[in-house]
Amino acid sequence: MPPVGLAILIGAGPNTGTGIARVLCHPAHGNLAVALLARSQETLSNTKSNLSRTAPGSVVETFSSDTSPKSLTDAFAAIRSHKSFQGLKFRAAIYNVKHAEVKNFMTETHEEFVKSLETYVGGAMTFAQESLKLLFEHHGDKGLEEAEGQKKGTIIFTGTMGAMRCNARFASYGAGRAGVRQLSQSIGKEFSGKGVHVCHVIANGAIVDDSEGEDVRVGKKIKAESVGKTYLWLIDQEPDLFTSELDIRPALEKY
Repeated sequence: MPPVGLAILIGAGPNTGTGIARVLCHPAHGNLAVALLARSQETLSNTKSNLSRTAPGSVVETFSSDTSPKSLTDAFAAIRSHKSFQGLKFRAAIYNVKHAEVKNFMTETHEEFVKSLETYVGGAMTFAQESLKLLFEHHGDKGLEEAEGQKKGTIIFTGTMGAMRCNARFASYGAGRAGVRQLSQSIGKEFSGKGVHVCHVIANGAIVDDSEGEDVRVGKKIKAESVGKTYLWLIDQEPDLFTSELDIRPALEKY
């Protein structure tokens, strides 16, 4: 069965990213063609190989990209022209980037602090802009009332509790996570009327690509595919109910 649309995911690591991609691309689940973005070509190759085994019949292509504006713009241009995605409507964009800075505040420099924000928050901003451009290219830019309630797509940011509060030595990390949370809120308020669903997901606890482990079974860790299923639920939401923020955690994770 051919894919029913296109999803773009940046942060295609071996745990969370792989589990999300597997659910989205699997013909029995999301059945979306998936464009995977990551800095490391080795990571991309490993993830694609994993998905070819665990999601047979899926359409997955890889693109090397970091979060810099030029790299992301080039990646989206390559996605637009890729033969595997021709004729498919863009439906979902997922910013699943891991970025952590831990250091004593008095050893922090202005240059390093700003660079951290540019990498994570700046990357989220560019990724969201490129995603919105592609959504409007594929679906037009009419509002929901003019478009008879047609949803254009979903943009999801994977965050952490650092967006709400953080500990000592996590100044740049907390600033970045909080920045992306606020970015998500602002974009959602600006574009929900156009049929663009934006959600910030606070993911707490360890996430593993393991469906049978004891820690997953008893609620100590999150199964990566469970995140994927939650994201697919968000992607399938209709304009009568858009979830703008979500807190997910395993049962035994302390609040």
